[in-house]
Amino acid sequence: MRSLISGVASLINRAPIPYTGRSRTPMPFMQSNSTEAQLEAMGAVGTLFAIVHRTSNATSQVNWRLWRKAASGKPEDRVEVTRHLALDVLNRPNPFMTRQEFIETFQQHLDLTGEGWWVIGRDPRATFPMELWPLRPDRMEPVPDPTKFLAGYVYFGPDGEKVPLDLNQVIQLRMPNPLDPYRGMGPVQSILTDLDSTRYSAEWNRNFFANSAEPGGIIEVDRRLGDDEFDELRERWNEQHRGIANAHRVAILEQGKWVDRKFTQRDMQFTELRNVSREIIREAFGFPKSMLGTVDDVNRANAEAGEVMFARWLVVPRLERIKAALNAEFLPLFGSTSQGVEFDFDDPIPMDREMVNAERDSRAGAAKLLVEAGFEPKGVLAAVGLPDIPYVGRPTPSEAGNSAPQRAG
Repeated sequence: MRSLISGVASLINRAPIPYTGRSRTPMPFMQSNSTEAQLEAMGAVGTLFAIVHRTSNATSQVNWRLWRKAASGKPEDRVEVTRHLALDVLNRPNPFMTRQEFIETFQQHLDLTGEGWWVIGRDPRATFPMELWPLRPDRMEPVPDPTKFLAGYVYFGPDGEKVPLDLNQVIQLRMPNPLDPYRGMGPVQSILTDLDSTRYSAEWNRNFFANSAEPGGIIEVDRRLGDDEFDELRERWNEQHRGIANAHRVAILEQGKWVDRKFTQRDMQFTELRNVSREIIREAFGFPKSMLGTVDDVNRANAEAGEVMFARWLVVPRLERIKAALNAEFLPLFGSTSQGVEFDFDDPIPMDREMVNAERDSRAGAAKLLVEAGFEPKGVLAAVGLPDIPYVGRPTPSEAGNSAPQRAG
């Protein structure tokens, strides 16, 4: 009997199947792109910067509240909790960051790499959290366990130092990676090649102007030049033709022949390439075109629709991921004081005026038909969801006659 109990106890907090080998060495074809390169891409490509900035900034501006759950389970029956240590920590995560900056920082990480990391700061004299700090995903490494799934984490500092972290010291948010249950995958990972193409085309354009604003070419000579002759030719050429101010100057070569390379900006089609890359980046994030400031085919109606789509399909899912981490991993760290309470966010979806107007007209039309059919007006308003409006009824024929203006005799 004891062996059975001990066998069952040994399965507690263990994964039912092995998720990793005892020496976790990724296969070559499973190696992911550099996480650091994904973070750096935001500062290298303007379209990516605009998208990540808008999503992370919009997510960080939404207000959070702590609620006491209702017995009915309905959100509208909850009571707001205004004093709680968990709420204080979220509103002031650490002495150097506001809630807005903290959320925007790790949301940038999530949008760029598919991972966001929080490390819990504690006072040695207390067991509950006192601070929250964001961590760079490229410096964090999960420590898998073949039986427990996860043993902990290791943080790699700027100087290469390794800092082991326990499970209760770290909270990870991630977009699931289909190849790795321990890491995340973001949109940038799928378009790194396109981002490189955009960056390289911008660098080519810059070098085009830095190098005489002309395509490169070759100077051919019919014999081998000595070192002094080679240096003299190069210095004279650079002095007379390098730089934008010397563009289109006539070249005079004492020795050699100029051979032009037949590639122009039009041949390279960099304008078209950058436009295509912009669309690829936007589609990877599912980002509305109007929210990027592109107004060539945008009117007020689809601009407002873009704002609603942005909030509904981009901001709300990000908030839901944060809410799950707050309620499932952060709140339980506060022990019994976390029982019966939950974090939730204010709805960021703007009011769709066209839909509101259409719904109001539809309800008013239904109310009119019901009243004309003889139903009691007050009950009709309640049935169609309209507010209680004072109803005086229609005047009788005699009342209508009495109210008519008297004709002068």
